[in-house]
Amino acid sequence: MRSLNGGRIHEREPLWRRPEFTTDLIQILKTVVAAAAAWWIAVTLLESSLPFLAPWTALLTVHATVHRSLVRGVQTMVASVLGVALSFLVGHYLGVSLWSFALAILIGVAAARLSWLREEGIAIATTAIFVLGSGFGEQAPLLIDRIFEVAVGVGAGVLVNLVIIPPLREKQAARYVDNVNERMGKVLVSVAEEFSKSWETDKADTWFEECESIASELDSAWEVVYYARESRRGNPRMRSGAFGPATRAGTPKDSRSVAGYEDILTRANEGVSHLLHLARTLREATQGYRNWDERFRSQWANIVGDAGRAISDPDADVSPLYDRLTDLSATMAKNEEIDPMSWTLYGSLITSVRHIVVVVDDVASSRNARERT
Repeated sequence: MRSLNGGRIHEREPLWRRPEFTTDLIQILKTVVAAAAAWWIAVTLLESSLPFLAPWTALLTVHATVHRSLVRGVQTMVASVLGVALSFLVGHYLGVSLWSFALAILIGVAAARLSWLREEGIAIATTAIFVLGSGFGEQAPLLIDRIFEVAVGVGAGVLVNLVIIPPLREKQAARYVDNVNERMGKVLVSVAEEFSKSWETDKADTWFEECESIASELDSAWEVVYYARESRRGNPRMRSGAFGPATRAGTPKDSRSVAGYEDILTRANEGVSHLLHLARTLREATQGYRNWDERFRSQWANIVGDAGRAISDPDADVSPLYDRLTDLSATMAKNEEIDPMSWTLYGSLITSVRHIVVVVDDVASSRNARERT
């Protein structure tokens, strides 16, 4: 597929300069630190017979956000303790055999379906596999030791993720939001440049395909923004005051710029739908309409181009777009030389751009409010 901007997020910069790459790299390193620390504690301080339980649970606990590490850590702890208890009950009363091993797995997998343990519930079965497979399931005195090892792993995972550069997804959210705006703006600028001259159906198809691609990217942007909001919860970096004031006057500091991202994406969703309608209208117009009024063509193209520059750059100096559209409608209405049948097409184009202009104003003001931080 051809791209108007020629520079999606993953194409514009080297891999090592992307904030998401840095975040993932830090998370990998923290996972290694947490697992290694948990293993060292289990071997050196606890003198564990099953030292792999602690690093394994630490591995499960280091998540993309502090909040998720805390929540999933508790679930992992509960699930692992249940797995230890299950392995003891099965091993102590039934012994370790093919059928008792299968029974423990069956119970663990079934218990993993509990709604309050769904994300980490499978740890019940896997812990039972580890303990029974190691031959320690039937030994009651070692039950507390296994629970300690699990607790060490969960504690190491949560502590490392909480203390060592707690993950924030601010930069990723900002980049996705800005990239969506930039791509929408480039589509509008391209439409303006081509429409002021002439264009072919293939060009209109390119606009339509690009709009569909932007709509797909919006899904990714929403996911990153949700992560950004979650990454603020329980994050000690948010209490350091390093991220500036609230997004807008009267907004609590806890919500900050993520609220701005969500506002922008909500409006961007609407803008993309109007862009798709505009591209579809122009694509159909290339197949059966040729008698364009040059005055309409010139003024409409200028407004669309300025709208594109405004949405990709909120600091762009453009005259009020909405007023210009109103003036264009009034001027064209007084032109008696225009074929009345043309107004169906002209009206559709003006209406689509009018909706986009409203979105442009909202996106620009929201982004300006966000960037004041």
